[in-house]
Amino acid sequence: MCQPRPRRKAQLVSRDRTIGMVAMLVLLNGPPAIGKSTLARRFVDDHPLALNLDIDVVRSLLGRWIEQPTDAGLAARAIAIAMAEAQLRSGRHVIVPQLVGRVEFIEQLQTAADRVDAQFVEIALMATRAEVRTWLEERSTNPRDQTHIDAAQLLERSEHRDPVSEMYDAFVRANRSCGRFRGSAHKTGWL
Repeated sequence: MCQPRPRRKAQLVSRDRTIGMVAMLVLLNGPPAIGKSTLARRFVDDHPLALNLDIDVVRSLLGRWIEQPTDAGLAARAIAIAMAEAQLRSGRHVIVPQLVGRVEFIEQLQTAADRVDAQFVEIALMATRAEVRTWLEERSTNPRDQTHIDAAQLLERSEHRDPVSEMYDAFVRANRSCGRFRGSAHKTGWL
């Protein structure tokens, strides 16, 4: 577990095309409300036919998912892996904006990229627990889309006394356990 894999050479990328393209699977990982979805939308805007593979959207396509959120989340991740492989196989990029608190899913994404000879890139966004709590409360109060509404529902239904801290801590543990934190980006900056 947490074995580093050899990295492929970086690509020469322009705003409208990639020269010498190797498809990339980009995991945009970070705590809730830090801006993963916004950055993913920007990425696909700059990369024609790239796939913004939001697992929360995939989960919402499953019937009555809210009644079994854990099983629905696992099913959505399995579906997302298959979708990512199909997209990468066609030579197109995939970006996955997702809070990942389990190393196993990071490894599954990396394995999927390796199976189709694509490049795997993980970007971890970081902020303080207090900032995440503030941003999440703001987003829950003024949701902009269905995924924000769904996230608020999941927080309300959580068995944890402090679900925000639980998610935050899981993210930090998963990324520190593999030495993944080599730097961080703050919400107010652009990667």
